[in-house]
Amino acid sequence: SLSAGLDLPGRFLFATLTLMTLIAILVFIEEAVYIYRKIPSSKRSIIIWINAAAPVISTTSCIGMWVPRSTMFTDFTAGIFFAIVIHKFLMMMIKECGGQKVLLRRFENGHFTITTGPCCCCCLCLPRVPITRQTHFWLKVGTFQFAVFRPVLVFLSIVLWTNGNYVLYNLSPKGPALWISCFIGALTLFALWAVGIMFRKVRILLKCKNIIPKFALYQFIVILNHLQTTIINIFATQKIIPCAPPLSSTARGSYIAQQLLIMEMFLITVISRVVYRRKYHDLEPPECVAEEPGDKNQTP
Repeated sequence: SLSAGLDLPGRFLFATLTLMTLIAILVFIEEAVYIYRKIPSSKRSIIIWINAAAPVISTTSCIGMWVPRSTMFTDFTAGIFFAIVIHKFLMMMIKECGGQKVLLRRFENGHFTITTGPCCCCCLCLPRVPITRQTHFWLKVGTFQFAVFRPVLVFLSIVLWTNGNYVLYNLSPKGPALWISCFIGALTLFALWAVGIMFRKVRILLKCKNIIPKFALYQFIVILNHLQTTIINIFATQKIIPCAPPLSSTARGSYIAQQLLIMEMFLITVISRVVYRRKYHDLEPPECVAEEPGDKNQTP
């Protein structure tokens, strides 16, 4: 078994990381109880979903660390969950503004700035888009499509994997892994783009709701769970991370990614408890809120 093959430092490391995962779960449960009691029902489930992202990723990483053969399933589970969280984060920003109707009324003559990351941050020539029901709808579609198609693609990957056609680290153009990964990457970029557009518009209005540190935590989870893991896996497949019998390079890369995620998600869980637990004043009426400098049609 895995535990039998570990030396004393290895056992201590695994025990410490498992304890950190358990503490993260307990912190989240305590925070969920607080949110359930103190937060209005319209926002309750969305905030609980967002707070659950870090503990869920930590838990799946811990399971993958102890049971190496489950890594594919745990990674897919974390990916599906976070795809839903991205959509929930967009909906949370809308809810914090008072809902769709109130948001449209507040920014009646405003515009969305679409020259933002990760898709169009360099395309400065793109026009600003008026804030209407249609543009608001397409932003929600941008995140909702990821929450729908990511599970479908994951299910397709598992079906191909059970048939022996899908190899996670085989990025050959003839294999399905490369094309499925590219498609998921494109869907991810569009979803993050939609969230970035909305955040850029409401960050001043929701400053009293602590939206900037909340968005920073969300961005950290995106970078650590996707970019960091991808870079480590690439290093492992290119043998930059050397093998250490009985572990191959890819197995060691997977272990390193999982152990880093457990520590990072533990810290994010603790910080999220502080950020989301603060009490905030209600938003000021629309006529008392200053708009972005670019929208001159509204008067503070």
